[in-house]
Amino acid sequence: MTVEYVQNSPAFGMRTVQQVTWANMPLDEVGLALPMAQYSDRSVQVTGTFGGATVTIEGSNDGINYFTLVDPHGNNLSFVTSRLEAILEMVLWIRPKVTGGDGTTDLTVIMGVKVV
Repeated sequence: MTVEYVQNSPAFGMRTVQQVTWANMPLDEVGLALPMAQYSDRSVQVTGTFGGATVTIEGSNDGINYFTLVDPHGNNLSFVTSRLEAILEMVLWIRPKVTGGDGTTDLTVIMGVKVV
């Protein structure tokens, strides 16, 4: 089962900023890909119970072949603990992917994006 995302504008009323959330991601799960063409600046945070899992942020320009994205320092966006990072590449599609983990794995991935 693919985890779907929920997209909304933050409560503080800024229509040019949106929040995208993939909630309750279990072990070995892939989030539904988000079309990214309308967004410029992007950041991502991962929180929750990892249970040995790794969350990788992946991007694609064809919606079929996905690759690990990087932060502005060239580090892969692979999370084994909770943290927040900027996303360097501009891609047409983006998704989180959970690899490994155990029965306690329950992760939330939240992106902050700026609408062009």
